[in-house]
Amino acid sequence: MLCPFTCTPIHKVLEIVRERIEKGYMKEYNKTSGYNLSVDDVVELLDFILSTTYFTFRGKIFRQLFGAAMGSPVSPLAANIFMEHLEQSAIATAPLNCKPKLWKRYVDDILEVVSKDGVIPLTDHLNSIDDSNSIKFTFEEEKDGRIPFLDTLIVRRDDGFVKLLVYRKATHTDQYRPLHQKLGVVRTLMDRKNKIITEDTDKEQEEANIKKALNTCGYPPWNIDRVKKQMETPREKKNTKKDENSKSHMWKVFLNV
Repeated sequence: MLCPFTCTPIHKVLEIVRERIEKGYMKEYNKTSGYNLSVDDVVELLDFILSTTYFTFRGKIFRQLFGAAMGSPVSPLAANIFMEHLEQSAIATAPLNCKPKLWKRYVDDILEVVSKDGVIPLTDHLNSIDDSNSIKFTFEEEKDGRIPFLDTLIVRRDDGFVKLLVYRKATHTDQYRPLHQKLGVVRTLMDRKNKIITEDTDKEQEEANIKKALNTCGYPPWNIDRVKKQMETPREKKNTKKDENSKSHMWKVFLNV
């Protein structure tokens, strides 16, 4: 699927937000926040934020005419609201011969289980739901019993079950951060290995790959040993209990957009 931020139809997002708020969400928000906003207030504010997308290029000022701006903190929210609405409509109206058995989405990456004959019909159906014709779905089928999803490589086993490996793109170079950030890099790679990979032999192979890559980048061997020791030793929980005589403070946070 193409990047949802710049392809999100803002007018449709505003319609969905209005519809959801009118179901009673605003009443609960006003009750807990102390504000007294109407549905029109929220929609007007959101429209202002999403439509004032100005930027400069080569000394000239431009305005983005369609979609949400990349880098805006509200863009992921707008894109997810629209995508959630779109996928719910698409799955509910999908023909039986191509209705997915599994559908998992993270932003613009989707993992789905569907029959081989239903791949193209389902893709055509998904691309027919968006009236603005701005969101385009594409598909990638499993190859040699393998298919990637985010950082995970899903692999079919001979017994019919699946196992998980760490996925690396073909362009991956195994180049990591400078040495002054080495422990954080090692911890991230080791933590990903432990959380994603499902079988012990594959974990051992992944750890060997990590050691080889870090050694090539000039990381000393003790880096991995120290991080492994830290990860194996449970951390003591800090005492977060406040002193009975300590004063509590309330802060009101304002978001500048």
